[in-house]
Amino acid sequence: MGNPPTDLGDLAHAIQLALAPVFLLTGIAGILNVMTGRLARIIDRGRYLTERELPPAMVASSAYRVELASLEFRRHLASSAIAASTLSALLVCVVIASLFVQVLLQVELRWVVGAMFTGSTMALVVGLGYFLREVHLATKTVRIPTATSSPRPRSATPS
Repeated sequence: MGNPPTDLGDLAHAIQLALAPVFLLTGIAGILNVMTGRLARIIDRGRYLTERELPPAMVASSAYRVELASLEFRRHLASSAIAASTLSALLVCVVIASLFVQVLLQVELRWVVGAMFTGSTMALVVGLGYFLREVHLATKTVRIPTATSSPRPRSATPS
């Protein structure tokens, strides 16, 4: 361990270096907000299908079981996306803390900062991949009739 920083400029430089990860953290928070909204909608639809008094014929239908299985898979994807994105945010926090520790304690942490930032980026890529898969699955399973297509019976609630 070295001596504490003697120049206020070192601390100001650390703050400047930490600004970019802080903005990244803000972006990840926005993404997490969208992901948790989607997860809430999936859970609400699952509860709607499982907690209501539905006709026995509907519960026994293969369409009902297929929709529940699809919702469960989408729930898993959304939950995994949230977990990976949260890990990314945590690693960004470690990057920010490491930048300040490096300046305050005069310890060389370039490799730690680089590894944590790379890990954060990879976790965010994984989270966005899961999220993209969930959105793709949701749009593939829901069809909206247009004026040129034959109309299908409307369900009571949207999924």
